[in-house]
Amino acid sequence: MEPLHSRQRPGLQPAHRGYSQMPWIRNHMWRLDPDTFYFQFHNLLYANGRNCSYICYRVERRKHRSYVSFDWGVFHNQVKAGTRCHTELHFLSWFCKMKLQPDECYRITWYMSWSPCVKCAKQVADFLARYRNVTLSIFAARLYYFQDVAYRQGLLGLSHQGASVNIMSYREFKYCWKKFVDSQRRRFKPWKKLDINYQRLFAELEDILGNTMNLLRETLFKQQFGNQPRVPLPHYRRKTYLCYQLKQPDDSTLDRGCFRNKKQRHAEIRFIDKINSLNLDPRQSYKIICYITWSPCPRCASELVDFITGNDHLILQIFASRLYFHWKKPFQRGLQQLQAAGISVAVMTHTEFEDCWEQFVDNQSRPFQPWEKLQQYSASITRRLQRILTMFFVASLVAQMVKNPLAMQEIWI
Repeated sequence: MEPLHSRQRPGLQPAHRGYSQMPWIRNHMWRLDPDTFYFQFHNLLYANGRNCSYICYRVERRKHRSYVSFDWGVFHNQVKAGTRCHTELHFLSWFCKMKLQPDECYRITWYMSWSPCVKCAKQVADFLARYRNVTLSIFAARLYYFQDVAYRQGLLGLSHQGASVNIMSYREFKYCWKKFVDSQRRRFKPWKKLDINYQRLFAELEDILGNTMNLLRETLFKQQFGNQPRVPLPHYRRKTYLCYQLKQPDDSTLDRGCFRNKKQRHAEIRFIDKINSLNLDPRQSYKIICYITWSPCPRCASELVDFITGNDHLILQIFASRLYFHWKKPFQRGLQQLQAAGISVAVMTHTEFEDCWEQFVDNQSRPFQPWEKLQQYSASITRRLQRILTMFFVASLVAQMVKNPLAMQEIWI
């Protein structure tokens, strides 16, 4: 469909690059009406009576080494002669005819009232596969039939073709209000439960895209692996993700994967099950590197100790982004038990974040960009972990002195 500020005349355009040109809309508008935006972009989990689909789009074109703004506007679906013209296909037909050049690189961002349907998701994925000079980021206010398997597969197919699929948060709604709404300079007023609905929709999308061994989305990585002491806006729930690399003695990677906590089955337990299922040769040594968003809970720490004790040919290194309930004694003892069993426990630094970014994130060949104060937060968490592990070392020495004071005197001498 045509952008709302287009000045093209209505009527059918000839087919161009595989996309039939849709009829242009008659009422030319630069921006959305505020009431339309509030109604159509309300991020309800289940929304009835909202049969229109809107896309607020931004197109950027690469110039030298950076991208610069190229075009922006609004599309919505239309019904012409009893046939509905879906918004996504309307945009693609316009973009291919009016903007797309084979020797240029483009970055497109969609802010959508509904996520794409099955057919549109397939055609958008085919478009991305055909035009490798175009990248697409999608922010959806709502998920369309997210419980239907076919619609979930459609979103997963988009992700496989390199599209970044996300849920609109307060930040995106506020941006759209300023950029695409005729607000008359009025401030954006968030509706009730905007953040709660965002968290629910984010969890649903995470189940669709994030609970597989596909590469992690950039947004998901930064949200879940970020080592900030407080969750930055927009608020979301931090969950446990475990990314692992199984390496052979020549440092080649034999296997890798990523697990997320499931109900009653933590990521560490799923990781142990996976390694056990590989039936590794006990006569050969292996090294496993784990990057985890939260340090293990006491039960998982105990399971990891049992796992490594029965597999002496394995060397396990754990790098945690954050410490889980580090002020509680059972969690401190869990970390101390890991160290006593020979499992290396450390805090992720810039080096580990960068390696995790390169190995497990759909980074579109972009280098890792550290967030503000990453190293400072890492150093603070490292000092905290060292205090916990030092407490265990001191306690062990005291226990040995009490048990055998003469032997300990000989050691000190």
